[in-house]
Amino acid sequence: MKKSIVALAVLGSFAGVAAAQSSVTLFGVVDAAMRYTDANGKSVYSLASGGNTTSRFGVRGVEDLGGDLKAGFWLEGAVNTDTGAADSAFWARRATVSLISASMGEVRLGRFKTITKITVEDFDPVSATGLGSVYNLYSTLGATGLNTSRTDNQVSYSAPANLGGFYGTLEASAGEGTNELNKSVGGRVGYKAGAFNVAAAYTEFGTNTKFKFMSLGGSYDFGMAKVSGLYSTNEFGEHSQDLYTIAVTAPIGAGSVWASYTDASYSKSNAKTVAVAGDSSQLAAGYVHNLSKRTALYTTVSYIDNKAGASFGVNGTGASANPAVVKDGRSGGVDVGVRHSF
Repeated sequence: MKKSIVALAVLGSFAGVAAAQSSVTLFGVVDAAMRYTDANGKSVYSLASGGNTTSRFGVRGVEDLGGDLKAGFWLEGAVNTDTGAADSAFWARRATVSLISASMGEVRLGRFKTITKITVEDFDPVSATGLGSVYNLYSTLGATGLNTSRTDNQVSYSAPANLGGFYGTLEASAGEGTNELNKSVGGRVGYKAGAFNVAAAYTEFGTNTKFKFMSLGGSYDFGMAKVSGLYSTNEFGEHSQDLYTIAVTAPIGAGSVWASYTDASYSKSNAKTVAVAGDSSQLAAGYVHNLSKRTALYTTVSYIDNKAGASFGVNGTGASANPAVVKDGRSGGVDVGVRHSF
């Protein structure tokens, strides 16, 4: 009996040490908005999930391995607040394990965002989320099954944060013999100091006909307002798309107001090929009112004007959108919602 008590005491002491060196955090966001959208004279009223920030649930942790090395994991999935259902695979937003060194940087393995998508989010006032997302106008140019936002089987290296404001990432994703567009390589370089931030990123998908995605962004915070600009270009075979965004965000009382304008133009090198996109522009604006550090009310309004055969919409593209968007049609919407993080 005494031996059992001593053994339990020893195990308990080890458990205490392990707990002191490790941490696990449950986190998430619940976001829902009352939304009205219109396209081609047809309107839809809905309750939308993630109008300001994608609704999500996750668990992350870190363990101190001693010296300058830590291990970390991150599992995160999107949740549809309006129905309670998981959005695609449960951990589709992120599933990674990492080795982290303050002096050497981070090596990350798993499923995560592409570095070009991160760059777009950095210079979009709404981080490419909701009715006003600049991503509403981004086209995959007919590349079937391509996801430019996230990749599976990703290996990445991020430089440490002690480089005097410079930052960078290299990444590669294995195709594993499936859709060739699942294979990708990319990288980003940037510099951030005080109110100034600038970054450039490039990702190449596929092995035969490659989809090329490049983004260049910059911002400066003047205090009374933060101004940002973003240029992106997509190429796939004979098709290409150029996108320009200018945006401003300004603090007002307990919240902030923002506005952005994006212009997208499409071209193809062979006039005989069928167009898979067109020219379009989006004007969006919104207001976020912080009730606390974790809860906010918000409203967003967005309007898209299509030309040259484009059918982009605030709720999706073409016939799959709700309501459907016809070529050269217009789409708009407004929502009011609440966001709570934990």
